[in-house]
Amino acid sequence: MNEINPPQAAEYLRFLPEIILIVAGALLMVLEGVTTTPAQKRRLGYFALAAIAAAMLGGVAANNNSGQAFHRMLTVDGYGTFFRELVLGVGFFCLLSSFEYLRREGAETGEFYALVLFSLVGQCILATANDLLMVFIGLEVSSIASYILAGFLRGDRRNNESALKYFLLGSFATAFLLYGMAWIYGILGSTNIDDIHNVLSGTDRIVPLPLIGMAAALTFVGFAFKVSAAPFQSWAPDVYQGAPAPVSAFLSAGPKAAAFAVFFRVFMTGFGPINGRWVPLVWACALLTMIIGNFAALAQTNVKRLLAYSSIAHAGYILVALTADSQVGMAAMMFYLASYGLMNVGVFAVINHVANRHEKFVHISDFAGLGKREPATAALLTVFVLSLIGVPLTGGFFAKFYVFRAALDSHLIWLTVLGLLNSAVAAYYYLKILAAVYMQEPGEATSTLQPLEPGLRLTIWATALGTLLLGIFPSALIGFVSNSAATVLGKLGP
Repeated sequence: MNEINPPQAAEYLRFLPEIILIVAGALLMVLEGVTTTPAQKRRLGYFALAAIAAAMLGGVAANNNSGQAFHRMLTVDGYGTFFRELVLGVGFFCLLSSFEYLRREGAETGEFYALVLFSLVGQCILATANDLLMVFIGLEVSSIASYILAGFLRGDRRNNESALKYFLLGSFATAFLLYGMAWIYGILGSTNIDDIHNVLSGTDRIVPLPLIGMAAALTFVGFAFKVSAAPFQSWAPDVYQGAPAPVSAFLSAGPKAAAFAVFFRVFMTGFGPINGRWVPLVWACALLTMIIGNFAALAQTNVKRLLAYSSIAHAGYILVALTADSQVGMAAMMFYLASYGLMNVGVFAVINHVANRHEKFVHISDFAGLGKREPATAALLTVFVLSLIGVPLTGGFFAKFYVFRAALDSHLIWLTVLGLLNSAVAAYYYLKILAAVYMQEPGEATSTLQPLEPGLRLTIWATALGTLLLGIFPSALIGFVSNSAATVLGKLGP
């Protein structure tokens, strides 16, 4: 009879970031009931920022004592630590940029900050999950908080619509994911990702590969929805457009990074031995996602909706790295998501600044004349937009470079060519934003701009600096992500 051993101190240490966030989120919910003045509400935001910073330090401490925890359900390694720090960084800057937004909308509450922390708990779990049950728990913890955040301004009909669509479609996709997990357990007798790899790569057991292929396809549907990949992307434009701007920034970077982290871990390790069955599916999905995202964005005038389709296109580029099915591809994905997180949070922070109360100004034409009214803000917006295009000396350039290099190394010539053509299409709709900023006279939106609030200013400058550093000095991060990818793919052997 197997004994159930209690968790050891080292295992709690490996779960330290999540523990800090859970405790802080619970405290925020309690403190919300005893705070009344706007100044007190703002202090709750500072407390949430401190909690995220503490969780980031906890992630570093956990990585110094790396290993598995809780009966191999979690794995703390360089890969998991990278994504933990990434999603926590995204959460930090999204919270920092939300203070002014919540103040002008009259929605400064501890509930908002607690929901962000709880969503980050789920994302951190996804980053280190080594069991499909833990994957499901992480997705649900992150998703439930995200559904509420999308509809946080209950008096705004756009928020209500985005939350309802996100919840209904998200629940439907989760059902596919859970059904696929049930098939995997029924066929292989385990939900542990390491065990799945070992059974599929072993020769001592006959495995019904067609059924495993179906199970992998069902889980693929769930993951594809979470990363807004075609043909499961229809929720993204409506949710990004309707949700509050800081929440749209958060959803576009944090949950997407966490979902891609577990997507790659499950398919490149757990389902690695049957890659011949899922790589063609990912190839087609990557191409379709790039095409739908880029060509649909061409017709958009609402900048939040445009960035939603842009997010879909970027998911397609990252799926190219998954199609490569290699260590270089995994490292490229990690670098891409770091670059994408910085530039997307930055561009949404500028939108937050321009949008004004009730997000009155969120069209491309509303950015007219920003270059004349606020040259520094316009210059930083230019950095973000050029990085989204993939112009040299920005993080976006090396992100795409490493993805397409991984594709070429795996002899995916046609996918690389079509991906590059899609990047050229994307340049058109991104440059429309810069044309409005620099080539049109100031309109009502830019003429009535208020001075940048300190949190927004810090967010915009910090993310712009990070975007430039990744574009000028990419080698430090590339070395770390390459070593992390090698550890993940090498620990299970051939």
